[in-house]
Amino acid sequence: MSISTTGPAVDSAPLPVAVITTTAFPVLLAISFSHLMNDMIQSLLPAVYPILKANYLLDFGQIGLIQLAFQITASLLQPLVGMYTDRRPMPFSLAAGMGATLCGLVLLAHAGSYGTLLIAAAMIGLGSSVFHPEASRVVRIASGGRYGLAQGVFQVGGNLGSATGPLLAAFIVIPNGQRSVQWFAVAALAGMMVLTGVGRWYRRRLPPRHGASKAPGALLPPRKVAWTLTILVVLLFSKFFYSASLNTFYTFYVIETFGVSVQASQLLLFLFLGANAVGVLAGGPLGDRMGRKKVIWFSILGVLPFTLALPFANLPMTALLTVLIGLIMSSASTSILVYAQEMLPGRVGLVAGVYFGFAFGLGGIAAALLGELVDHTSLAFVYRICAFLPALGLFAALLPDVREDRKAA
Repeated sequence: MSISTTGPAVDSAPLPVAVITTTAFPVLLAISFSHLMNDMIQSLLPAVYPILKANYLLDFGQIGLIQLAFQITASLLQPLVGMYTDRRPMPFSLAAGMGATLCGLVLLAHAGSYGTLLIAAAMIGLGSSVFHPEASRVVRIASGGRYGLAQGVFQVGGNLGSATGPLLAAFIVIPNGQRSVQWFAVAALAGMMVLTGVGRWYRRRLPPRHGASKAPGALLPPRKVAWTLTILVVLLFSKFFYSASLNTFYTFYVIETFGVSVQASQLLLFLFLGANAVGVLAGGPLGDRMGRKKVIWFSILGVLPFTLALPFANLPMTALLTVLIGLIMSSASTSILVYAQEMLPGRVGLVAGVYFGFAFGLGGIAAALLGELVDHTSLAFVYRICAFLPALGLFAALLPDVREDRKAA
């Protein structure tokens, strides 16, 4: 049945997620491609800050406010969008979100004032907030029960986008100036076209609004669910905080410690980001097969020996260790998200919004705090301290086994 997205909202119970029996790989690849476009465009914004600073005579405080405008809409709005669309799915909001990103790009390329820059950054963040929660619901519907694999395919698109965005900025935007940002509108338009097709597929699989059955209840008592989600937050803190130390300061570290060129440092960072993408893609099917708790345990705690060794390694070993760290740590990304969705059935959008919003927000906070610590100490000291963060993976032992609880239920 074709479902309108403009009718009255349903009651407080979230709509159940539709189930198909086979994995819809064309839909997963389409949504992964759109994720690549979305995150590539997002990663352009920080890459053009040096140009904006020079063109508008901005100080670092004003640059920080641009980033804040982006972070607020990109992180804080995501849980609210997810909560709303859990009750009232909006298939074509995916294309609309990419449209907001497109508007932000055009404003960024032609901004005539600092206020316009703030609006442009907020629009790009808004597009991301609309995209991630509803895209995660499409991914779960299209998974055919292979939730980890589906999330892996989806998230690897975002990882590739985040990795390629700065490279494209270096080769296109930096040499050609601020106006060249508008060339990436082609990517946003391509994403809108693909997401319009995904929206049509999604709409045909929505349950009827009237008379729909309520979503299934949680597998565990509310207190245990709350405790489990708290543990997941601790694990996410460990993962995102350490990842931020590499994403933000790794190039500076290898330049300062080993005297490599800027180009070589970018290549080393790209190796780490590429390993992240591979780990995300591999971790999903492993979670489906082995159980999400085992993958989470191995992924976060398993990198501890490598993070402890990193501050004392030579250049070749540093490159190898960061590849291993990226490969192993990123394998938990899909398992944590799917595990949380299994804790709260029917809250797919809310969980995805909190997850991706938390990733954006914590990454920004970590970068700021670690930057201050670097200013007062050194990069080497920061990496020695951050090396112990994966030890928080020990908390994964307290997670309940969802598979066993489902069998008992």
